[in-house]
Formats: sequence, C-alpha cells, structure tokens
Amino acid sequence: MSNDPPRIVAIVGSLRRDSYSGAILRGLQGSVGERARIEAFPLASIPMYNADLDGEHKPEAVVALKEAIRASDGLLIVSPEYNYGVPGVLKNALDWASRPGYQSVLKGKPVLVITSSPGTSGGSRAQGQLRQTFAGTLSRLVPVPEVLVPLVNTKVQDGRLSDAGSLKFITDAFDALLAEARRQ
Repeated sequence: MSNDPPRIVAIVGSLRRDSYSGAILRGLQGSVGERARIEAFPLASIPMYNADLDGEHKPEAVVALKEAIRASDGLLIVSPEYNYGVPGVLKNALDWASRPGYQSVLKGKPVLVITSSPGTSGGSRAQGQLRQTFAGTLSRLVPVPEVLVPLVNTKVQDGRLSDAGSLKFITDAFDALLAEARRQ
C-alpha cells in the first residue's frame, strides 16, 4: 500500500463562482491539509447527457470526468439544493459517469455527499436524491449520518466555510471517506 495521501475527486453541484458549495469545499480543503489530495472537477463543460453521444467517441469533458473518477480513491459531492432537489448540472454529470450501467466508474467507488441550503433543511431533499442515485450506481456510500449544512449563508466568510461546528462535522465525515478509500 502506498504512503501517498488518498486522491479524492470533488464535484461541486453549482456552477456559480462564489457558490456556498465551493466555499464548503475550500473550507474542507483547508481543514484536511496534507492528509488527502482533494481535486475539484469542474462541470461547466459537460454536455447534456445524450445516448447518441455515449458511444466510442464520447465528448472530451465526459472522458475526462470518467477518468478522474476512475483514477481517484474516492468521490466527494458538495451540492446545494435547488427547488427541493439535485441541481441539473450535477445530476447530468452523474448520469454520464454512471454509464455503462452497473459497470461504470462509480461502481464500488467510496462516496461522501455533503449538501447545503440557506434554509434550515440543509439540503436534505437533495441529499436523499443523491443517496438514491449512488445506490443505483452501486457506489459505496460512506456510512455516516447525512452531512447537511443548514443556514449555509451565515457560515461562510471570505469565500470559505468558517463555522467551526460545521467544519468539524464535515471533516469527521471526510475522515470516514478516507478510511473507506484506504480499504480499496
């Protein structure tokens, strides 16, 4: 087994430059330090899923997404909740990554889902939908309580999650992802 820190691919479910999900990821990256390499994969260039394009010559951004997930030790999803659900851009990327069914790069991959909302639910509906999606892809959801960040707009400062309690909760869950990643 390598002594290199685990490589975790992070997907942020918002395209907005100053998104709260990005702030959560930056806060976590600062908290984790050298214990893991967290590499964010941008979703802006992923085209809408189209089975006609899902053949031998897939779009380059899709190939890059699948390769990033395949080469990683684990997957971190940090997402807002939009209209009681998963943002379309994130669901679309997961639909691409989930192909071919039951044999995709997501099969067996350790996954941690973090959701947030300016409301008091912390993105619980998106959390549930994402957990269902990952069950369908045969991914290994990290066995931790749901990681929710309610009232996220009050917990971000200077573009990073700064609330000590939320950051500790998220970091503890991330440590569980690292433990799962090491079991591979």
